[in-house]
Amino acid sequence: MPDLSDIAPDFTLPRDGGGSVTLSALRGRPVVLFFYPRDDTPGCTKESIGFSEALPAFAEAGAQVFGISRDSVAKHDKFVAKHGLTTPLLSDEDGSVCEAYGVWVEKNMYGKKSMGIERSTFLLDADGKIARVWRKVKVPGHVDEVLEAVRAL
Repeated sequence: MPDLSDIAPDFTLPRDGGGSVTLSALRGRPVVLFFYPRDDTPGCTKESIGFSEALPAFAEAGAQVFGISRDSVAKHDKFVAKHGLTTPLLSDEDGSVCEAYGVWVEKNMYGKKSMGIERSTFLLDADGKIARVWRKVKVPGHVDEVLEAVRAL
């Protein structure tokens, strides 16, 4: 699990709509990576819509934003179309990026233990270093908090 000021683990992942994104190719601008459990669930939908609505403000602040889950590109495409999302969604189907960022964890829901993605957000500075981490994210107010942190870089 990376720590603050570590260089963020690099990756290349396929994205909704086709193509792929390589993290190290984005250097020179801040990057926001928000990891979320699953497409089209209530919290994940609210969070993805929130980041999409704020995308122009993130762009104005010079940052790029990406959502990451273990859903397939096909699921991402349906999710994007259904909710009019504008934030690029990356598919980590094998879970290697989730593992590298330490967000693939044991969860306990109603007494049942299972593995899943802990809703987490990483803010990377223009050099690719981790500037801020939010774990166990609560969706209300989160997008605004991340945007403020981007502006403070």
